[in-house]
Amino acid sequence: MSPGFQGRPRSAEPALPPGQYLVEDWPVLSAGPTPKVPLDTWEFVVTAETGAEYRWSWDELMGLPQETPTVDIHCVTRWSKLGTTWQGVSLDTLLDGIDTTARYALAHSYGGYSTNLPLDDLRGGRAWVVHTAGGGPLPAEHGGPARLLVPHLYFWKSAKWVRGVRLLVDDQPGFWETAGYHDYGDPWREQRYQGD
Repeated sequence: MSPGFQGRPRSAEPALPPGQYLVEDWPVLSAGPTPKVPLDTWEFVVTAETGAEYRWSWDELMGLPQETPTVDIHCVTRWSKLGTTWQGVSLDTLLDGIDTTARYALAHSYGGYSTNLPLDDLRGGRAWVVHTAGGGPLPAEHGGPARLLVPHLYFWKSAKWVRGVRLLVDDQPGFWETAGYHDYGDPWREQRYQGD
């Protein structure tokens, strides 16, 4: 290196995916009304491609090993929120012991929403069913009582009001994907819409 050369100045701003801007609040975006899901009737169901079902009530979910990931989230509408803290159950725990040849999953929500994901993106410590955000119960407008959290993809893949995951051999698009959103949704590759 030449004497006096310091290179380019580094930004003090955090690294964000292309086209994103930083928010401190937590915008509320929904495709429809917020469903009211009583905890005494809430359940999470994994349905294997064979039709076999694996069910957890709210109390059973709370009795499973809990994790507290701190992650950045990125919305397709271009906002990003850094260092968000959650508590919930890893999909690794929920999928443990389920014999499957599936390569895809379709997450379903109370209220009718769905989103598709490669099954590998729900494994390896990369996805959770979360019930707590920022140290308190997950508010209904943000997907409570529980939502899927898949922070390495755009936030529409983290289905609010999640009620289950169906394992699939072949990919099946969900709500926003049938409306033209990208099947995968990687914020670092700006995969917002089909063809991106």
